[in-house]
Amino acid sequence: MAAALTSSSRRIATRERLIFALDVPDLKGAKELVGQLADSVAFYKIGLELATSPHYFELLDWLLGRDKKVFADWKLYDIPATVSAAVRQLSRSGASFLTVNGDRAVAEAAASAKSESLKVLAVTVLTSVAPADLSAMGIGLGLEELVLLRARQAVAAGCDGVIASGLEAAPLRAALGAEALIVTPGIRPADRTGAVADDQRRVVTPSLAFRSGADHIVVGRPIRDAADPYLAASAIQEEIAGVFG
Repeated sequence: MAAALTSSSRRIATRERLIFALDVPDLKGAKELVGQLADSVAFYKIGLELATSPHYFELLDWLLGRDKKVFADWKLYDIPATVSAAVRQLSRSGASFLTVNGDRAVAEAAASAKSESLKVLAVTVLTSVAPADLSAMGIGLGLEELVLLRARQAVAAGCDGVIASGLEAAPLRAALGAEALIVTPGIRPADRTGAVADDQRRVVTPSLAFRSGADHIVVGRPIRDAADPYLAASAIQEEIAGVFG
């Protein structure tokens, strides 16, 4: 079955639609896992766990040297001048994606400092947050309303797209149009959706994410913790290929 006409108009290689979250504590473990995954993964997210190690940029360069794409998941949040300076530095790293988290001023600062090759993605609402959590944060908006508000502000500020749950992908695509990137974490394969979703609260399957308008999915523990990570990643790649043909 062909993909629904809800994904962005950007040309994306099918195998790059899966982004694996390389959430391990050290360089040795990261390289071993990349070796296990071999050709089943072409795009890697390096997040905060490895950012607190001394080898973040060594790993980034090592991945680039193996023709892998890199998503630098820093979720930058600071005063605009500091965010701008950090994005300018990261634009030289060779990463393809970078995340920011904050208000419109933060998004504008990041967008104005990025290179042409670096796509800046704004976090909307983390997939660990449930609707009932918003009132505890002092937020009066409903969850979908908040996601849409933050997404519209980020794209209007110049960001290339957003990070959001697949549960909000369809209304986001309708609101943002065909140019914006939608990257969806909180992915659980169909055989795991009835199981405990760890700390992820708003989860969807790979197929549902893409049919709802996502361009990329981010998958971590279902691959990393599988008995055979290569087979787990390959199964997701097969599911993606079934969506996009």
